[in-house]
Amino acid sequence: MNTEYQRTTIDDQPRKHWQLCNEIIGVFYAVYRELGYGFLEAVYEEAIALALMEAGFTVARQVPVPVWFRGKRIGEYKADLVVNNAVLLELKAARALDSSHEAQSLNYLRATEIEVALLLNFGPKPHFRRFVFENKRKKIRVHSRSFAAKSS
Repeated sequence: MNTEYQRTTIDDQPRKHWQLCNEIIGVFYAVYRELGYGFLEAVYEEAIALALMEAGFTVARQVPVPVWFRGKRIGEYKADLVVNNAVLLELKAARALDSSHEAQSLNYLRATEIEVALLLNFGPKPHFRRFVFENKRKKIRVHSRSFAAKSS
């Protein structure tokens, strides 16, 4: 198991939702131990969503992340999962994480009021990155919204 906790923060509160993140990471490793490497991202999404819900978490899947410019909605992304309306999960099944994966996670945080994201890679070796981006530091004005759990 990867015990090195790589952290990327754009704030002065790197421990925001620390306990929740640790619990999610535990579920991530449990799913990886059961499934291993080689499946499509959608398979891992289904498995981790199920495992998180079984553990008592509220999980929203394929959450719309609208992008606004000058008061107009100009685009939309889909975040893989949002847990307890507090931590955004971006899942990958890649050989390695790269800067575009990290940028995607940070852009999701910039476009929402969520302040913490976990980038989880179900690659040959399980790997994760944690990102914190406080709302008070965001330059993009986000539109308030709650991510209600969606069942699949």
